[in-house]
Amino acid sequence: MANSIAYTQNYTSILDAVYQRASVSGCLTSGRRIVRAGHNAKEIMIPKIQVTGLGDYTRNVGYKTGSITYEFETKTFNYDRGIRLMADVMDVEEAGVLDCFVEAGAELQRTQVAPEADAFTFAEIAGHTGVTVESASYASADAEDVLEDLRTVTSAMDEDQVSTGSRILFITPTLKGMLDDFSYANPNRSNRVMERFSRVVEVPQVRFYTAIDLLSGGDDGFGYQKRAQTYKKTTDVALADDKTYYTKSGDVYTPVAAADLDVDDIGTYYEVDVAGGLDINFMVVERSAVIKFDKHVASRVFSPDELESLDSYMMKYRKYGIVELFDNKLDGVYASASTSRACYRGVFRLRDKVPQL
Repeated sequence: MANSIAYTQNYTSILDAVYQRASVSGCLTSGRRIVRAGHNAKEIMIPKIQVTGLGDYTRNVGYKTGSITYEFETKTFNYDRGIRLMADVMDVEEAGVLDCFVEAGAELQRTQVAPEADAFTFAEIAGHTGVTVESASYASADAEDVLEDLRTVTSAMDEDQVSTGSRILFITPTLKGMLDDFSYANPNRSNRVMERFSRVVEVPQVRFYTAIDLLSGGDDGFGYQKRAQTYKKTTDVALADDKTYYTKSGDVYTPVAAADLDVDDIGTYYEVDVAGGLDINFMVVERSAVIKFDKHVASRVFSPDELESLDSYMMKYRKYGIVELFDNKLDGVYASASTSRACYRGVFRLRDKVPQL
């Protein structure tokens, strides 16, 4: 008779975690003066001042009289997100992982909080009224094309007197790698435009969109996703020269070429209802143009003794803050976005529900 020996099992503390980067937009966090101003209010009042220039001084009359314009712009907190995670006492005990909430808290920050905060930051900046977002496809471009576009942007900012001391380039790892390979392969070719930035930060594409939707935690799921473009049946009775019309086949909407437009078919045409998000290629931000800070962050683990209705551990997390721009500093912000609107849902979107630990 063959031996039947049950082998012992052992647990390791090494966590099998998904790959994820920490926050990449933290370098835009506002200074202490802005943080103090936002401590006790739902809105921040930002002072704006303008003065007239100089005039001729004449020895008989003296000075010309100018004026001062001093007014305020209102910025409202626009980010309020949170989650609660539960784990039954017996599940924790029988799994032999008593410190699961320590690891769960770190995993929440790394895989959910940081990516969403980055995506929200870049989408709010790109979607701000007055920010320049240029569409460009780099699918078949080379490094010289990217360098040429970066030079155009930096030259425009230089002419607008935007400071170079805190001008940050956010760029996808793919494009940054293209620039690095070009510099290595062509040491005698100029890439000095990169010196016009105080810092270069690589942003994974799944956090780099012009528009996102923050999912509610209900039937739509948790986390965030790139905003999908939606369409509606046009109500036009005549063709508008400044509008793109679409035909629908199944779930696919195809733009109608100008030469094929026919007013007799206008009843079958669709138009854009809500503009979708685009993949950002790169973004240039002068740091002082951004208002970004967390007014309130709450994170706490509750023991089973503290819960009346459940014999469970509970961890709750909430983050309340703002991402905005100074209206007088929009010349210091620029974004290049892809012409493609293919929808991508990142690993941060939990489609069904938050898993119980």
